Amino acid sequence: MAKPVRRRVRALLRAMFPDLPDWPESPRTALQALSSAQTFRVEELARDDHYVIRAELPGLDPADIEVTLDGRTLTIHAERSQQDHEPYRTEFRYGPVTRSVRLHARVDPQDITARYRKGILEISFPVPAARREGIRIPIENADVPGSGQATEAPAKAPAAENSMRTSGSRRAPMP
Repeated sequence: MAKPVRRRVRALLRAMFPDLPDWPESPRTALQALSSAQTFRVEELARDDHYVIRAELPGLDPADIEVTLDGRTLTIHAERSQQDHEPYRTEFRYGPVTRSVRLHARVDPQDITARYRKGILEISFPVPAARREGIRIPIENADVPGSGQATEAPAKAPAAENSMRTSGSRRAPMP
């Protein structure tokens, strides 16, 4: 009785999700299509005066990789196509993969370089000079009547900070 139900459920799942593997037959590999297995690893680092993003994309041709910049979002898109038609069994991942990285500041696209070597895509661009953004707004002292002058906020006393940290950590003496 259970086998006909399984067949119906399997047929229904295939109809609803054609790209979903046959999970009742292969529970170990079935969830890879839904997990992070359909993405690639990225590392970000600062090297000298450049910011570097490295992406792990083994077995691809550089022509199958596309890097785009939209504002402060850098997107890496690649596609691996299956070369053998209907392999007996495979654990390789095929199809498109995309990963986006939000940059700390806007970068001129002319300053970005990308290089693919031994399965690693390395994208590099100069670290933009730090710019002070915004305008400081003066604060009016409302405690002094008739004072229309702006003042700086008083600094906190370090002793008060220390007493706040230690006040809850004392234990009562043992009898």
